[in-house]
Amino acid sequence: MTTKRPGKAANVRAPAREHAAPSAVDAMVIKIRKLISDGGLQVGDGLPTEKELCERFDAGRNTVREAMRILKAYGVVAVRPKVGATLIDDRMERALDLFSFNTLDISRRTFNDIQGFRKLIEVGTVDTLFDNVGPSDIADLREINARLQSAQSIPEASEQDFSFHLRLVSILNNRAVRDVYRIMKPVIIRIMERAKELRDFNQDTFEQHDAIVDALEQRDRIHYQYALVSHLDLGLWAFEDETKAEKQAV
Repeated sequence: MTTKRPGKAANVRAPAREHAAPSAVDAMVIKIRKLISDGGLQVGDGLPTEKELCERFDAGRNTVREAMRILKAYGVVAVRPKVGATLIDDRMERALDLFSFNTLDISRRTFNDIQGFRKLIEVGTVDTLFDNVGPSDIADLREINARLQSAQSIPEASEQDFSFHLRLVSILNNRAVRDVYRIMKPVIIRIMERAKELRDFNQDTFEQHDAIVDALEQRDRIHYQYALVSHLDLGLWAFEDETKAEKQAV
């Protein structure tokens, strides 16, 4: 009786994972964006008409129309009657709108998340701030703080408070950081308005900012970090009722 020798196991490869192909509309968005970049088009330049795009890419009107709607939502193009599609750059405004919509309600968690992020930027970059800061930066910060002290309303004071911190992070010379702060502005303003009364802005916030600027000018790391962390944590009292409710629910 002969026994069959087992053959070598075949190398069976698992089927390659297939990536879902983009939809016709997504593919059209990609094509139009490539058309913009390859053509070196700039803000204010016009795009081909809907009919021309259909012919160029052998696509249906609905596909091109929906792709243009998406690009419009992204803040990349504007479509005007008798003018057609024109390149614009409203991407930051769209991001601002989206962030503002998603932070309509300010909770303790939102406060902790936003202020924690700001500590990473405003406190964590102390070395770069000290390296970059100059007399004109100090002068600008003091001028903004003086406007805050003379503010006649909470919205006006909140704008000056935000301007102070935006000017502070501008010392980093990092455009991405400034853009992120602009996106965060709606929720930062809401936190400021909820956490403080007008007298706090006119006196307490002014004095806190003044201490921050003094430490920055003297390049005093310990006092700078202490002043800024204390300042950013000051609004926690506004969420005491929410914290008590959470504890009672547990």
